[in-house]
Amino acid sequence: MTQELPIAVEHVDHHFGSGELRKQILFDVNVELRTGEIVIVTGPSGSGKTTLLTLVGALRSGQEGSIRVLGRELHGATARDLEEVRRRIGYIFQSHNLIDALTARQNVELSVRLQDSPTRSEVRERACAMLEAVGLSERLDHHPSQLSGGQRQRVAIARALAAQPRIILADEPTASLDKQSGRDVVDLMQALAREQGVTVLLVTHDSRILDIADRIVHLEDGRLHSFTDAVIANTRQMMEGLIGTNRKGELKRLVEDMPQDRFVALLEEVTRESRQFLDTMQLSNSEGFESMLDQAVEAFTFKLSRILGCERASLFLVDAERGELWLKVAEEEGGKPVEVRMPVSAGIAGHVASTGEGLRIDDAYEDPRFNPQVDSETGFRTRSVLCLPIRRGDGRVFAVAQLLNRCDGKPFDEADEARFQDFASSIGVILESWWHMQQPRTTP
Repeated sequence: MTQELPIAVEHVDHHFGSGELRKQILFDVNVELRTGEIVIVTGPSGSGKTTLLTLVGALRSGQEGSIRVLGRELHGATARDLEEVRRRIGYIFQSHNLIDALTARQNVELSVRLQDSPTRSEVRERACAMLEAVGLSERLDHHPSQLSGGQRQRVAIARALAAQPRIILADEPTASLDKQSGRDVVDLMQALAREQGVTVLLVTHDSRILDIADRIVHLEDGRLHSFTDAVIANTRQMMEGLIGTNRKGELKRLVEDMPQDRFVALLEEVTRESRQFLDTMQLSNSEGFESMLDQAVEAFTFKLSRILGCERASLFLVDAERGELWLKVAEEEGGKPVEVRMPVSAGIAGHVASTGEGLRIDDAYEDPRFNPQVDSETGFRTRSVLCLPIRRGDGRVFAVAQLLNRCDGKPFDEADEARFQDFASSIGVILESWWHMQQPRTTP
């Protein structure tokens, strides 16, 4: 006998208002979730994500289509059936909805008591354990007014999880949490899904937590799409908007005179889109997308040389299969980008690629690791060098970022290294997207 799906949504439409004020929010939405599966819903604000969540959670009446949750059809269900479904769902919404007169522990205990008549000691034990799991063991007896916004959100999360639900519905659960707290919370949800078969439907804008998902779907303008297709489309649209036209060098000219704060914001946006692109794990082979990433890496590297006050900024790709370093992006010479290939162990960049350790060198020609090949091929004279490894998501070094010659003639210092590292990390995410595009061409 086929096991009943915890969540099955079929041909759901939903609207608000009536007559001339009627506005349709969801259009023919179809999605199914299996037991223990984590599905993340992404999409812009106003796309219908929260509406979908409240429909599945039996908090809003359905209008058209079928929504089956834990074996019960919600459309037309009795009040008793809806209440039974709600008791088996853990809700985590953006508003904390805590009771101000109760402590953090008492708020969580209240949720536990609504379940199958546990003893008083079991209620207390489960509440304390869950608050400890979300990092609030020292705030058990604090009231909501004595807690920060992030702490109140963690109490709400503990309250939802302590009730041992069959389904967790979460709307932006990490929105008010710092990076580590957000990671702890989603790791806890993932453990519940794996160990207890809890099904999780989670709405988020936080690209840092996409890795916990078994599946990601994208809701935009009330319609559900493949996340991979949506991210590729969004990224392409953004890059085309930056470039304006697809002429070579257009993006480089755009960023050349851009104020630093605007450039940093632009870099963050492209990095965020590229990280989402990598997180899909289903990469496109579109030549147009590859070309846009190619231009972005070249233009942004050029801009970094200006911001960081050096004469040249370069990137070496580590081509492990050919045993080479590939100098793909550098200052343009004679209107064409420089491309140089050399053995992977050669020079300062080769040393950084092999060891994974950054280097600052005051006088390149006095260092035995320096390879003058690039200078001889480009006519450039290297004096000082700052060289850093760029790692992939799995920690392996796949590229090397390098600055040459501070414009004021001084050697690079620790402050230069720290600033360069911040930018290199973002460039690395964009570069990894580009590098995936290159793989079919470099693999024999």
